Amino acid sequence: MKKIKFIQLWAIVAVGIFAVFFASCADDDQGGINTNPPTIISVSEAVQDSLVTTGFADNTYIIRGTGFSALQKIYFNDTDTYFNPTLVTDNVIFVTIDRDTPYADVPNELRIVTKYGTAVYGFVVAPPAPRVDSFNPINANDGEVITIYGSFFLDPEVTIGTTPATVISNTLTQIEVTVPPGSNHKYVTVTTISGSSTSKQAIGTALFDDALSPLVTNVSAWAGLPIDFENSDATQGVKSIKYAFPSYSGLQFDINNAITAGYSGIRIALKGSSEGRVQMILNGNFNPSEQLNIISFTTQWKTFFIPFSAFQVNNLTAVNQIVFQEWGVPGGNTIFIDDIGFTLE
Repeated sequence: MKKIKFIQLWAIVAVGIFAVFFASCADDDQGGINTNPPTIISVSEAVQDSLVTTGFADNTYIIRGTGFSALQKIYFNDTDTYFNPTLVTDNVIFVTIDRDTPYADVPNELRIVTKYGTAVYGFVVAPPAPRVDSFNPINANDGEVITIYGSFFLDPEVTIGTTPATVISNTLTQIEVTVPPGSNHKYVTVTTISGSSTSKQAIGTALFDDALSPLVTNVSAWAGLPIDFENSDATQGVKSIKYAFPSYSGLQFDINNAITAGYSGIRIALKGSSEGRVQMILNGNFNPSEQLNIISFTTQWKTFFIPFSAFQVNNLTAVNQIVFQEWGVPGGNTIFIDDIGFTLE
């Protein structure tokens, strides 16, 4: 409540400051409209009023110059941008960059059009910060190529751990890089002019990432129904596992003694055709009286991180079996499973 009151007080003070500021400017401008062509002197952040030559969508900036009183249009990278005429004087414009302003293959300029002329100013509209959604294959070896999936990959730099990775090609949503030496158990980070984003997964930690790891020796359905390993609705890579679980039935992954040293738990992404729950059982430790590892999921993908301590397995040194058991939807549920793997300590 104190925080809300503080924000409200700040907003009232800010409005008062702007009102006084523009009242002063209006007094200064009473001599009439400037009929000279406009000039742009600088652009600064509205919050800290620090000079910038790069801006971000949905952020507000102050344009300073002369001849703005007959303002007609503002363009960022040729995108017609809304402005509030009450926040314009002959020397100052407050404007918010539209969120749909393009940032790739553009002139990188701010253009002011008034009744009496046009002013152009070099200005870069940067994309939002990059977002790494996934990469594939997770179990890549040094020297192999991985594809990183996400968004806003404009002129990206990629590091795996702290080692730069060579970018082979990229679009705004995909990057192909060569895995550098020493990358096992390292995270993938993409950096652009707007920031950085790091993968949820580390290299070499997958049990399923579009394909089953060689550590997985068999997958069986208790009900004997077919399992779809090629489903295209995926959150990691481009494939997921889809299975129509009868109520309280299970899907069992047999694993060839995956050593747990260096790992802290298991990672898994789940969604369902309807909201539901699964019980996750490790190494055959069925204990219905505890039911500690029941995971609730929705119809949207979500990644879960379950520590080994939650499984109540004594002296856990290796994983040899993981079971996912549908938990209580009448008639069962179709469940999508992806990004099965380990989390690092």
